[in-house]
Amino acid sequence: MKKILNVISSARGKASNSMRLQQEIIDKLQARYPESTVTVRDLVADKYPHLEESHLTAFYAPEGNNSPEYRLAITHSEQAIREIEEADILVIGVPIYNFSIPSALKAWIDHIVRSRKTFTVVDGRPEGLVKNKKVYLAIASGGVFSDGPYKSWDFAEPYLRHILGFIGLTDITVFRAEGFSVPGVQDVALQKGIESVAV
Repeated sequence: MKKILNVISSARGKASNSMRLQQEIIDKLQARYPESTVTVRDLVADKYPHLEESHLTAFYAPEGNNSPEYRLAITHSEQAIREIEEADILVIGVPIYNFSIPSALKAWIDHIVRSRKTFTVVDGRPEGLVKNKKVYLAIASGGVFSDGPYKSWDFAEPYLRHILGFIGLTDITVFRAEGFSVPGVQDVALQKGIESVAV
């Protein structure tokens, strides 16, 4: 049995192309692993706060701190990390906004990248502590960024590969539905993306 964590970051609800692509990945995974379970974490409905002083102070507090202020500050982080640790597979929806990831997804990432929790430093080098998990990125965009003249404009996939790899999530597969704003491409963008999904 596989435990799947489905992370939604689109603000478009049912109109979201990244969510449609995510669902195709989920459907294929459930067909492959019929006993699998899916936990949905909607980062728009269940907002993760952008980091403030209280969060950063708590993240770097000495081990053993158990004050009420500390416990409150790490609540979102502990929940997010626990969900990742319990999952075998992560499916992350990534609509590209202004050539990068949504702020909701960035806030979630800021809560999961924590020293002594998801990464450590050994002999001066960082080492990820979240290992042996599969990650699928469902990336949707108005432009075409996987190849061609605008590939260098994509700051979403390179960043996600780097930051997820930093905490140990290195087995990453990307599926894209792209070109929703490109004449001649937009009409087939979603179907082409869906047809590309193989797990």
